Amino acid sequence: MISSPLDVEALLVLRRTTRPLTGRDVARLASRGSTAGIRKALVRLTAHGIIQAEEAGRAILYTLNREHLAVPALEALASMQTELKRRLSTEIGGWSLQPNHVSIFGSAARGDGDTASDIDLFVVRPTGVDEEDPVWREQLARLASNTFSWTGNHLALSEVDTDELRRLGQERPSIVEDLREDSITLAGGDVSLELNGTR
Repeated sequence: MISSPLDVEALLVLRRTTRPLTGRDVARLASRGSTAGIRKALVRLTAHGIIQAEEAGRAILYTLNREHLAVPALEALASMQTELKRRLSTEIGGWSLQPNHVSIFGSAARGDGDTASDIDLFVVRPTGVDEEDPVWREQLARLASNTFSWTGNHLALSEVDTDELRRLGQERPSIVEDLREDSITLAGGDVSLELNGTR
């Protein structure tokens, strides 16, 4: 029924309102995906009955069918995503060695992961802190342990320092595109300029 990340995006947008929206409106409010991709998702979900479509002149207006059996599961999924981000942000905020940046990306950010998916975190180590600093390593280990307790999913850390961050922006490995597409900042400053190679 829900077969792609864009299905999830469309549903999350419609979940936040009772006002009918056009496909263009849904795409504008979604955090990822093209207008064409979101419209295909809306058509798929309409065919399953989870979204209702109504013609209004030349436009088609979409609303979430809140009577559908899948809606409670969608509500639970959205609440779990929000709570995970809150817990991660709260724990990181209590660290004695504060990171320059932490963001969640991949399936955990999109909301389309499953029980086998890792929770991907991108971490920029604070300036002057060695990678093997025992306090820093203990903070990361505790976060990984707590994340598994909260979700049953393993934490996958991609950790860099500020020099490595600049190199990522220049060399553009695949993780840069992943971060640009769906990352959500949890702590620290914006690193988009570095990842775009413009700083």
